[in-house]
Amino acid sequence: MTSRPTVSIISAEGKAGEASHPLPNVFKAPIRPDIVQSVHTGMAKNKRQPYAVSEKAGHQTSAESWGTGRAVARIPRVSGGGTHRAGQAAFGNMCRSGRMFAPTKVWRKWQQKINL
Repeated sequence: MTSRPTVSIISAEGKAGEASHPLPNVFKAPIRPDIVQSVHTGMAKNKRQPYAVSEKAGHQTSAESWGTGRAVARIPRVSGGGTHRAGQAAFGNMCRSGRMFAPTKVWRKWQQKINL
């Protein structure tokens, strides 16, 4: 039988006793880096603060589609003139100043339970 490291028993008063017991085998098990990484990631997720974009973001303009027959995409265009913004595409997630696809919500699952 291989010898295991021993630990001395300390009394409730803080005095070291004469008895010593072998350390359990679980303390000789190797540390698994994949488990350490998953626990570290889970603990880091619990420090995050929920954020979201405005529900009106990307829709605060009066844009209408020009329809067909103008050799441009049928995405809504900003109306008006005398500014660079006039005629630009709006509302779509592929457009500059448009809304984002699947806007972030505060009720998303931000935290993760870990078994500690």
